[in-house]
Amino acid sequence: MTDGPARSRTGLLDHAAPVRLGTPDAALRFSGFREPGGRHLIIDGAEAFELSFPCGSCALLFRRLGEGARALAADALHDHLDEGVPAIDGPSLRDLVSTFLPEGAYLPLLLSIEPVLVAPGDDHDYFSREQVAHRGIDPTLGAPEDPATGYYRGPTRTTGEHETLFEFLVPMVPPGRNDRERVASYEGRLRTGGAATVLAVSVLDRTQPFDSVDAHTGLVHFVLDGHHKLQAAARLGVPVMVLSFVSIDASLADEATVTGLPELLAR
Repeated sequence: MTDGPARSRTGLLDHAAPVRLGTPDAALRFSGFREPGGRHLIIDGAEAFELSFPCGSCALLFRRLGEGARALAADALHDHLDEGVPAIDGPSLRDLVSTFLPEGAYLPLLLSIEPVLVAPGDDHDYFSREQVAHRGIDPTLGAPEDPATGYYRGPTRTTGEHETLFEFLVPMVPPGRNDRERVASYEGRLRTGGAATVLAVSVLDRTQPFDSVDAHTGLVHFVLDGHHKLQAAARLGVPVMVLSFVSIDASLADEATVTGLPELLAR
């Protein structure tokens, strides 16, 4: 770990009551519950990520499908997030976020996460480690699931006798495409205790194989703004603030489980 500021508390910092946000013509939307072809995160009308199939026993998944994903936050929102930790129930923030989220119900969370950068197949890769131990390798694939992208891991929590909650941060822009000078600039800010807030839209997906009593739930944060901050925090090994809007409508977990997230994350 690189020398940096004193380690701050990680986990849930704040939350607000579920709220309706979004616009009907948003650049981002989710598909798959009633549409053919599986479940996807769609950007600008194109399928950007394949998500866990909604069968209840299918594997957790987020798989990059191409280069169509992009950072979505406007400059005004980016600047707002750079000023410090936002008031997550502030109407001005909600107005800015609503411009690019699809219409629906969201649970706002403010988290502190110490991200770990992961490459597919490496020692920290969920898909080739924990998922294989949990459910084995899908015989139709003959190999572990492949997210086809670098991503970040957050904490892993045991939330019940047979329940484990995994936290992931999936960048719209792959880490290798980040501007090195901007990453270094945020490293300097984090070293001196400066603020840095990442913005994400998230889903909570639960899966339990038909032949197992053990369930894996993934809290998957798709990063909309703050890619350079996130990489800087991972390089330093320090926490970063994550403002997450968890989609109640697009999650595989039921509404009661999604709205109960603050209690799980505060443990």
